[in-house]
Amino acid sequence: MKWTKFLEEKNNLFWFVHSAGWFGFALVYYLSSLLHDLRDIFVVIIFLNAYAGWLFSIPLRYIYRKVWNYKPINIALSVLFTSAITGLLWQIVQNINYWEIYKHGFRPEQLIYYTKNGLFSVSIMLSWSVLYFGTKYYQMLQRERQNVLHANTVAHQAQLKMLRYQLNPHFLFNTLNAISTLILVKENDTANAMVTKLSEFLRYSLDKDPMKKVTLESELQALRLYLDIEKVRFEERLQVAFHVAKDCEQALVPSMILQPLAENAIKYAIAVQEQGGTITVNVDKFGNDLLLELADNGPGAEIKNGNLFRENGVGLANSRERLQALYGNDYSLVVANNKPSGVKVNIRMPFETKVNS
Repeated sequence: MKWTKFLEEKNNLFWFVHSAGWFGFALVYYLSSLLHDLRDIFVVIIFLNAYAGWLFSIPLRYIYRKVWNYKPINIALSVLFTSAITGLLWQIVQNINYWEIYKHGFRPEQLIYYTKNGLFSVSIMLSWSVLYFGTKYYQMLQRERQNVLHANTVAHQAQLKMLRYQLNPHFLFNTLNAISTLILVKENDTANAMVTKLSEFLRYSLDKDPMKKVTLESELQALRLYLDIEKVRFEERLQVAFHVAKDCEQALVPSMILQPLAENAIKYAIAVQEQGGTITVNVDKFGNDLLLELADNGPGAEIKNGNLFRENGVGLANSRERLQALYGNDYSLVVANNKPSGVKVNIRMPFETKVNS
């Protein structure tokens, strides 16, 4: 509905500006004619010429839509050619109006002479074309600006959602409870190491701007901190495996994009099984895309309404929202059952580094 409304408003704007421009042309032409002693019918000729220009310039809009994605040189040639043809046709009509209806001056025997003063008409059509492209580019820049503003808004909302699960009471309570237990049993070194890791993880999660990207190496380090904290709770019940292609370590990814996936796996795969399970992280490059996969060997997920479902929280929804804000439609996040058991989440995004970002 929003897209349809946008197109309708855009179409209405074109007709308004198009008509206003040709009316302005006619008005300027009329005011300049007041300097001469002309018959009243000349006003009709002026508006007939302006109306002809209004009609002849309409097809240019649809032609330029077709060539919009051409190379700049091809667009320029198309504009020059179509403006020249349209301008000459318009000049023929103007001279017919002037010589046949207004009956002023000579009447050429050959049609070619009706193109007299055609250069002026071509320049008018060329000006129309330049104005059209200028307006289109301005609208495009405005849309890009709106997209950026929207992306920033979504990102700030996503940041707030991240805080809801990064600092959720369950995570902090379980972690602090584990630290307290370690202190009671005199395992002070382990407790101190856990406090340090918790501090580093919280600092990382709070300091990173969700609209800015970090290296995969940095993201994996934060993920390891989070999983190390959880391993103190689950001990041998939680196993972790990383398989990262070396040429991917410096790739740029959204900050904290993997942690909610790991939290999801711990909640629905590790915690619910007496024997625990394994979380596997795979990272690779395919063409111009970076591929991230986080899988577990838990009990899997049920299907609801044709979709794989395993959470009521904000984890996966938050990840999709952030990826959409950063990459538009140039990404994918797919949740599927793992084989032989469990769930895997695959993320595809453009491969970027600090050099080409």
